[in-house]
Amino acid sequence: MMMLRLVVAGSIQMILAFVLVLGVTAVSALAQTAGPKIYISADMEGLTGSVTGDQLGPSGFEYSTFRRIMTEEVLAAIEGARAAGAGEILVSDSHGNGENMLLDMFPDDIRIVRSWPRPLMMMEGIDETFDGAIFIGYHAGTTNPEGVRAHTMSSGRLADVRINGMSVPEAGINAAIAGHFGVPVIMVSGDDAIAAEATEIIGDIETAVVKQAISFHAATTMTPQAGQDLIRQTAERAVSRIDEFEPYRPATPISIEVRFKSYRPSQLLAYLPMFERIDAHAIRFMAEDMLEASRILEFILQYGAVLDP
Repeated sequence: MMMLRLVVAGSIQMILAFVLVLGVTAVSALAQTAGPKIYISADMEGLTGSVTGDQLGPSGFEYSTFRRIMTEEVLAAIEGARAAGAGEILVSDSHGNGENMLLDMFPDDIRIVRSWPRPLMMMEGIDETFDGAIFIGYHAGTTNPEGVRAHTMSSGRLADVRINGMSVPEAGINAAIAGHFGVPVIMVSGDDAIAAEATEIIGDIETAVVKQAISFHAATTMTPQAGQDLIRQTAERAVSRIDEFEPYRPATPISIEVRFKSYRPSQLLAYLPMFERIDAHAIRFMAEDMLEASRILEFILQYGAVLDP
């Protein structure tokens, strides 16, 4: 009887081990056959219908409506990406306080980056495991005279940001961060100004133009549903040709110039030896790569001597 028990126990252990091996193999196979891993960074100024501060912050009378529109445009991008076979997706809430999107509207398998500060700013969480990046609701850079709500990183504080001497919008900065990890930007949505600016800097990416800029605070816009349909179609097209895109990689070491609208930030930063004050409103620093550049830019924008916990 004892021998029989030992045989049975041994058989059970062998079966459990076999099942475990099968399970690990199945998970591994699933990981290998999963579709492209996509990173989505979402802003608000480039959303369908967004034109003024009335849509962009908690004090605006249309903010609650545009929180939903922002969420729906990201969901449209997710649907389009998955229609083309995308697998894992990470979303970054990259506007204002970083707490804009309505979390309960997302599928349970979507992860979302929220609030600040973040070492990689609007691209926090991206790494070399991603296959492509999508920018939703983006806007033109601060030196562009055409775009709706055109600014770079801070509409109130900055007048320009340059990478290796070239003025770049947030799309250019964020594409360079993605490029550090070998991840190409495959799509941007927003107005016609950012579509033109992004393709000039990043390359022949897919664009979803949901509104035509008239001025800094005016546009001819699609309806939200039409904008979402366009974003869904564009995301599907972008992911379906994901192998055709190349990462945007500025030459290293990287020269970063930041121009402030006021003179005091450049004056104070120049007290630190890593910053060179190039005129009354601008500083320059050198970074080993975009990871270092991103951390320094985040520090410049976020630090204050009276920071609360």
